[in-house]
Amino acid sequence: MLEPEHRRIFPFGQPLHEVKQTDRTQKDVFVLGVYASAVHARWIPPKGIKGIAALAVASEPYIFWKGDKAEEIISQIEIPNALGKLKPAGEKFNGPSGLALDKFYLEPLGLTREQCWLSDLVPYSCLNDKQEKAIEERYNPHIDKYSLPHVTIPGRPKTKIEFTEKKNEIIDEIKQAKPKLVISLGDEPIKWFFSRWLNGASSIKDLILTLDAYGKFFSLTVDGMKFNLLPLTHPRQAGKLGQHSKEWNALHGQWMRKVRHEDKTKYFEA
Repeated sequence: MLEPEHRRIFPFGQPLHEVKQTDRTQKDVFVLGVYASAVHARWIPPKGIKGIAALAVASEPYIFWKGDKAEEIISQIEIPNALGKLKPAGEKFNGPSGLALDKFYLEPLGLTREQCWLSDLVPYSCLNDKQEKAIEERYNPHIDKYSLPHVTIPGRPKTKIEFTEKKNEIIDEIKQAKPKLVISLGDEPIKWFFSRWLNGASSIKDLILTLDAYGKFFSLTVDGMKFNLLPLTHPRQAGKLGQHSKEWNALHGQWMRKVRHEDKTKYFEA
């Protein structure tokens, strides 16, 4: 369970916020990702103090953020003069999943964001293992001396409870959106959300064996709602973001080339 708001704090003090779809009108397309991203800063300390090249310092300003206004957001975060300054981290750290969503998923289908309801299994930023280690080794030693806030951002979800805490909210969002097509990104939405309606399938690979190809969609009924489900790989794979699988990237690339020349109306026929 997420801790009370005032206790969920990023390095240097920004509060953690849930990030959700703001346009709550009916949409033909529903996209379900894993967890929200964060705004990342490059911590540039004075000589003698080790900085961090990409430190999560704030919640992303909107769901599947594309990295815009990173400098403006970071400039509003105050840190002690003795600890240096914060600048935006490299472009690959701010908004890569949002940019990948547009370029590698929506654009090939002829879609825009305005046509989509975007959602995540976990609607707030989380710290991966590398972030937690960097904070432990380079930020925490300065907490007492400079009266810095303790970091209480949750770690990356790993358990069923963490991933399914918002399941009923997601069902409610789908009911409100009334989509004709649902796009799931990565294994987690299959394993932690759709599995009960997919005969226990827990990964995209399980579904490929059933569908006989990557990128095929099929009709699904969830809590009385009927739509086409299109299971696709995580943006990390499609956009070559950090460590990724060449195999999954190639499969997604083949799907992109194929779908651009298809009649896309079939995706929206119940």
